[in-house]
Amino acid sequence: MVFLNLSTELLILLSVRSWLVHGATSTLTYKVTDPITGNPLQCDRCPPGTFLRASCSSIKKSECAPCPQDSFTELWNYIGRCLRCGVCGRNQVVKKECTANSDCQCECKQGYFYHQDYDMCVRHSECPSGQGVLTKGTPERDTVCGICSVGTFSDISSTDQNCTQHKSCSDAGQQMVLKGAVWHDSVCANCRDPKDGAEYLKEIVPAFFIHHKIKIKRLRRMVNKLPSDDVRKQEGTLQLSFSELHSRISSWVSSATPVQIRQLPVILIKLRASHAGEKLQKKLNGIDKNLLKLCHIGNDREVDLNETLA
Repeated sequence: MVFLNLSTELLILLSVRSWLVHGATSTLTYKVTDPITGNPLQCDRCPPGTFLRASCSSIKKSECAPCPQDSFTELWNYIGRCLRCGVCGRNQVVKKECTANSDCQCECKQGYFYHQDYDMCVRHSECPSGQGVLTKGTPERDTVCGICSVGTFSDISSTDQNCTQHKSCSDAGQQMVLKGAVWHDSVCANCRDPKDGAEYLKEIVPAFFIHHKIKIKRLRRMVNKLPSDDVRKQEGTLQLSFSELHSRISSWVSSATPVQIRQLPVILIKLRASHAGEKLQKKLNGIDKNLLKLCHIGNDREVDLNETLA
């Protein structure tokens, strides 16, 4: 995308109008009155990269001079000074430096594209979790996203990441205890060394909160209520952004016990995020069920949701 400054556009417009009225040949000359005789004269215009230092007369030709540094003329002209080189705007970088016969050309800097509706450079769109990048953004075009196809997933928001293939549990000699979705990978278990179902749920909890949109005030309250042995981890949540909250959740998950993980759906439901809480509980129940079915392992630490809410 090339951005031209206003003076350049005006000069181009005037030249085009002149060409339409007087014909193409007249763009190389202009009319003046001879200061000596008072008669009309046709004077030569100055070529691009120069300006008119002195007009012609009956005894001399037009006198042209080179454009000083940081100025230019792009067209045959008879202006008394060159145009000042343009300056790239916000979120733009120089694509081509200004020369004596052409203005600088600007384009959106990396990570931005020119949005015609706003007439400015704006950030490339991020493909949300569950979608991958089909076409990366350029200075002229926004990112193009697409929903992950069957067997693939994306668990982050990104401007450059494609969907990733779900891992195959059988290839590693393991059992699938949770089938992959568009927003999380498959979860595998080694039946010779099984873990609590909540330990497997840990693998998808950070992605769960990225994919399921929870209002920031509610998410802050949830983070503040996360069960933890370290009270300091729960301090200062009122001003945290989404990315900071997700980082806090990931940090908590890495050290949380299975019992604490199992309390998470209940916390969500109590905070009136019932839809998210029930979905997370369903994932956990599915893992527990598959552990019992595939590995013949029950979980005597499972929390009954109804009893917890009572």
